Amino acid sequence: MKTKHEMMSYSFEEVRAAFITYLNTQGLTQNTINTSKSEAFYLWKKRGKDVFWSVIYSPDFEDVGKDILLKTLKQYSKGDADTNVNSYMAHLRQFRKFLASQSAIYIPAIAVKQEPTAKRKPRRMKQHLPDPCVEQVEQYLEQWDSLEDYSLQEDALDKLFFELCPENKDISDVLLKVSALNDFYSTHIFKVFPMAKHIVALDVDERLGVGDLSLVGDIQKISGRNRNHYSFATKYCSHHKPFNFPIYDSYVDRVLRYYRRRDEFCDFIDSDLKEYEHFKAILMAFRSFYGLEAYNLKEIDKYIWLLGKEYIPKNYY
Repeated sequence: MKTKHEMMSYSFEEVRAAFITYLNTQGLTQNTINTSKSEAFYLWKKRGKDVFWSVIYSPDFEDVGKDILLKTLKQYSKGDADTNVNSYMAHLRQFRKFLASQSAIYIPAIAVKQEPTAKRKPRRMKQHLPDPCVEQVEQYLEQWDSLEDYSLQEDALDKLFFELCPENKDISDVLLKVSALNDFYSTHIFKVFPMAKHIVALDVDERLGVGDLSLVGDIQKISGRNRNHYSFATKYCSHHKPFNFPIYDSYVDRVLRYYRRRDEFCDFIDSDLKEYEHFKAILMAFRSFYGLEAYNLKEIDKYIWLLGKEYIPKNYY
């Protein structure tokens, strides 16, 4: 196993990339891999690099890790910390196995994005948004957790989608989920039954499980109807698989267009945001460009949505 000093010389992106490579050799489901590559680095995101490595290399790993995780979860999470800590510990144990494996012997360097040598003339913007960075994301995630209506609403939807009605075969289950999403998010579906019937007919469970992005396009349009329920379709898929399906929303749309104009983080046209495969790629380019890979897509969703809601009015563009 490499020493703590050796491992601390690597960037977050380098360690995470090597860990993901290791996970892909372990015969795990994609859902487990997606969860582990996020939750294993929870302490790094919330407490910083030094605390993370101190826990990983602690001779009393089990006791120290559980104690620090419990304190961190109680501070930053609305869920049941005493229950959830076991899941986070399991992913930290998986990370320690990675350190003892061949995958950790050689960790490829990941090139850091270089600033262009020629300075680009700044674009004149109507509004000035803060530079995306870890501190900004943490600020808005803390703000999200403090908004009782939003956080409890999400907890209720999580219970509905993950515990009470996880599948999409029974029309009654799907009706409940469509109705709740439509009400909570104001997605303007005036008759929920046709949408619920449409989703059941699509037989979506397997496609959700493998992260089939084309499913959004199939859900958003009901045969014989003119309305396009793109935003709803992204939300419906996301509430089943939040790490695979980011949410499209008008605030997210405006924020991504703002930073494209200001920083040119990605080359896209406005209509690309309404093509789901392109939208996800743009969002991931945003995350990579600003060095936010420590955050999963659900966290990036929350951050961008709150940022847009605060800074960009609906008549901005």
